Amino acid sequence: MARAGASPPFPPWRRGPLARSRPVLVAVRLTPDESADWRTKAKAAGVPLSVLIRRAMARTRTWTVPAAEVERERNLQVSRIGNNLNQIARWANTHKGAVEAVEVIGHLIAVKRALAALSPLEDPDADAG
Repeated sequence: MARAGASPPFPPWRRGPLARSRPVLVAVRLTPDESADWRTKAKAAGVPLSVLIRRAMARTRTWTVPAAEVERERNLQVSRIGNNLNQIARWANTHKGAVEAVEVIGHLIAVKRALAALSPLEDPDADAG
């Protein structure tokens, strides 16, 4: 039981060996709005800001330079394929009555599904789970 006028005991995350096992301090510059937003999120999660940041960083995926270049090239190729598909679709829509157009539209649908399977599974700006 705490004495009258005494400071409350440290919360659980500040007790014991964990508090001593993280001696490195990392400073981050924020705007006042960013700081307030981060603190609000930490309070809503019921954890200190440092715990929220550590958890968020633990879930964050990073890209190596070669992987980012491969991803950039893949996106460029998919974009080129999409442009070609749009030209083919325009032709197919112009010649809707032709049997060939119906067949082309069927193939376009299959390619569209294949491209959807290639698209990134998640937003890179979103927190990874």
